[in-house]
Amino acid sequence: MPSSRGALRRPWVVLLTYVLTALEFTCLFMQFSIMPYLSRKLGLDPVAFGYLQTTFGVLQLLGGPVFGRFADQRGARAAFLLSFLAASLLYALLAASCSPALPGVALLFASRLPAVLMHTMPAAQMVIADLSTPEERPEALGRLGLCFGIGVILGSLLGGTLSESYGIQCPAIVSLVVNLLGAVLSFTCIPASTKGAGASAQASRPDGPMASVFDLKAISRLLLLPGVLRVFLVKVVSGLPSGIFMVMFSVISMDFFRLEAAQAGYLMSFFGVLQMLVQGLVIGRLSRRFSEEALLRASVLVFVLVGLAMALMSNVFHFCLLTPGLVFSLCTLNVVTDSMLTKAVPPSDTGTMLGLCASVPPLTRTLGPTLGGLLYRSFGVSVFGHVQFAINVLVLLALWGAPAHKDKVQ
Repeated sequence: MPSSRGALRRPWVVLLTYVLTALEFTCLFMQFSIMPYLSRKLGLDPVAFGYLQTTFGVLQLLGGPVFGRFADQRGARAAFLLSFLAASLLYALLAASCSPALPGVALLFASRLPAVLMHTMPAAQMVIADLSTPEERPEALGRLGLCFGIGVILGSLLGGTLSESYGIQCPAIVSLVVNLLGAVLSFTCIPASTKGAGASAQASRPDGPMASVFDLKAISRLLLLPGVLRVFLVKVVSGLPSGIFMVMFSVISMDFFRLEAAQAGYLMSFFGVLQMLVQGLVIGRLSRRFSEEALLRASVLVFVLVGLAMALMSNVFHFCLLTPGLVFSLCTLNVVTDSMLTKAVPPSDTGTMLGLCASVPPLTRTLGPTLGGLLYRSFGVSVFGHVQFAINVLVLLALWGAPAHKDKVQ
């Protein structure tokens, strides 16, 4: 790892990366917890609130690959700094929208614009991928799930507590301060680059003329490398049905499970705790005993079984029984595919590849409300299980029918 004045040594960089990721997700879920109440306070109807959420998802979808390429070219420090500064701007605009003296609705929609550059997770994944060996990479990437789980639990708790005690503007102000602190820590403690000398040379070498951050051809060419498109399509297709179900979960919990808001919150906390356990403890141990190809097939197989169970469930107790399998499949699919994809591309392109991977959740959040709403209204909750079962059976047949590709470790 190239040395840099003020930068920490490798183990401390990894630890700081986990801390910064947890802080960012805590702020993000603080924001999610107050958005419905803020939009209602400003007079937005459910349709306008849907547009607001879709705008956020589309901007993150478009910004992921470009941000990943920026991280490859400019290094980890610049990537973290850009993400935290963009997040700071978002929370500043969000706090300003709470003021009665300012045009709240316009500022609320304007606060979504910096989301195009808010990508702390792929920046963190790039650092972890750069600083870990191929053998320890799945476990190291899986620990980022602990950061996500901490963010879900703390962010949801703090968002509600702070807004109730000090006003709806308080979580946005606290998030602004935390992200400014993250920007300072990134600038002073994260090294300029976490890539090796060979990768740095590759990154600085032009692809013909000087390669642009916005060079879509250079971004898309990664999908044509051996083994990349296959794994990327599995990542997108296999997890899409469950992703749509989770997007619709708030509606399903009210209409189908008949849960109160507090009960739905407890259920989501249970989901978050399971995710922390699976990504922080289970995946690492499994990756030391089984190949990534075997874990990928196992995640798809469990998706098939969970889809069948989901098609038959009739109450919230049934959902609680199938939740561990759902969480295992989602976490294993995401961690293993991220690890396989970073190994299948040159070290100089890990950020770009992870940026492409980071566009998958926003894609689900963009398609989910419309597609999920149509399916739910037409066929009921069981349709999500049937779709998940059918799609993942096809994916499983494709994985078993095609020869396993041994990813090239650069």
